[in-house]
Amino acid sequence: MAQPKIIVLDDDPTGSQTVHSCLLLMQWDVDTLRQGLQDASPIFFVLTNTRALTAAAAERVTREVCQNLKQAIALVGIQDFLVVSRSDSTLRGHYPVETDAIADVLGPFDAHFLVPAFFEGGRITRDSTHYLMVDGTPTPVHETEFAQDSVFGYSTSYLPAYVAEKTAGQIQADAVERFTLADIRAGSLDRLMALEHNVCCAVDSETQADLDQFAQDLLAAAAQGKKFLFRSAASILTALAALPPQPIDADHMGTYVRDGRPGAIVVGSHVKKTTQQLERLLQEPGVTGIEVDVAQLRDAKSVEPAAFQQQEPTREHPSRNRGSEAHALLLANTLNQVTQAHSRGQVPVVYTSRDELSFDSVQARLDFGIEVSSLLMDVIQGLPADIGFLISKGGITSNDTLSTGLALRTARLLGQILPGVSAVRTPADHPQFPNLPVVLFPGNVGDGDALALAYRRLMGR
Repeated sequence: MAQPKIIVLDDDPTGSQTVHSCLLLMQWDVDTLRQGLQDASPIFFVLTNTRALTAAAAERVTREVCQNLKQAIALVGIQDFLVVSRSDSTLRGHYPVETDAIADVLGPFDAHFLVPAFFEGGRITRDSTHYLMVDGTPTPVHETEFAQDSVFGYSTSYLPAYVAEKTAGQIQADAVERFTLADIRAGSLDRLMALEHNVCCAVDSETQADLDQFAQDLLAAAAQGKKFLFRSAASILTALAALPPQPIDADHMGTYVRDGRPGAIVVGSHVKKTTQQLERLLQEPGVTGIEVDVAQLRDAKSVEPAAFQQQEPTREHPSRNRGSEAHALLLANTLNQVTQAHSRGQVPVVYTSRDELSFDSVQARLDFGIEVSSLLMDVIQGLPADIGFLISKGGITSNDTLSTGLALRTARLLGQILPGVSAVRTPADHPQFPNLPVVLFPGNVGDGDALALAYRRLMGR
């Protein structure tokens, strides 16, 4: 059975958190996409960062990627491929906007599968209901903080009802095909072969073995001509790609650190788990915490002179706010503290203030997020050139670290330093940070000690 190329459109850069040795693409022109299609790895990722965009912008970006992909696929001559819309923010993201756009450009598909289970993040799906393990107890995700998201909130953990809610009734709950644990464990090939008309399917899974079994049936159906689309977390990618162990295991990833030198850590995510992990990290020897009071960026908008009230920032043009006085002052103060910490042999931990801020609209919140990320990217570009490693905490922060802070076109995935936490390395010809290992740490992954453990591993402790 031939291995199809697995094409992943990732709404932040953490979807590669269960695989290794493949390419991450920060750009999606036809030539760059051809690199991904022709790479030896069976899987590659296009980092669209659409979770940070409005629904309209997310649709526009997704269509652009798919239109270029269509050209690249034709040029390379690939016949067998699977498309994954990877979104792992605990059911938060632009669904069905992105899958609809993908189906419109690259379809028709026989089915699209909702597969949100992510075992490294403590998430399972049972009886079509999605759960997060909280202190060892499976908790329906609509009872967690993630369901209260002001942009991507939802009211149910039952996936057919979630689909009905997100599609505003265009797909009714009873129209969703349910693949239960019993179905998957008994074998699903016959049912998969019968799917058509891009029917929505909700997939159960409690263990990686469940998805391994389901993936075998999916690949067998694809080999017989079925065309499938996925909206998923990362665990199904492990099963579809079926890679061997990563070249250097997590315990020894400190060998990637440049000359064994101290590095830097940037924390943008502000979810509860990140805050807990940050508090634990700041207790480690050898680190210096540097808080950035980002409320100053929001508050300055109403008081700055007109000369500083520039055009609103966008994800495509994040630097539009960089002329602001508040931005300049915060950046100078932060980099001064970074330089002082580095000169003492310390690892600077730059983190955004933890307070939850209020905004007049969803758009204002999204714009503010772009402003904060723009500031953090300027901090990264101002880091000492001889740092040994970089940890980027938060999905959107990590995406911008790769595409803007480090200005990468592509990066090679090294593997995972912790379950669900990827590490990449910059190219040898990078103008500022050649061969720099960069850890992409999602906001809501790991226990309270996870961020500190990643730090210790890189420091060889």
